[in-house]
Amino acid sequence: MPRKRISHPTYAVERVQTGVRMEKRLLKVLRALADYHDLTLGDLLEGIVLHAFDGKCPFGAANLKRIKDLKQFYGLDLNSAASHRLVEIESESATRRVSQKT
Repeated sequence: MPRKRISHPTYAVERVQTGVRMEKRLLKVLRALADYHDLTLGDLLEGIVLHAFDGKCPFGAANLKRIKDLKQFYGLDLNSAASHRLVEIESESATRRVSQKT
């Protein structure tokens, strides 16, 4: 018997380009996870945020394991306890650009 295809509603949205700054290793993990699921980074972030807004975890056990492995691979030692306590350091490239202008 053929499998019945379930139709899900779609939602028309307007997307905007944004210049969000993010911790480098965290971004690497997110990009790798998006790539694994064949999603754009924006699509992955939208899904995470929509789940969070509903008070739901966006990841099942298999994805949490993959995230743990990606965090280890990229040297990401931050967790939710670090939230709101991240302090940005001046990068070498930014320092170089400033010194070249003077």
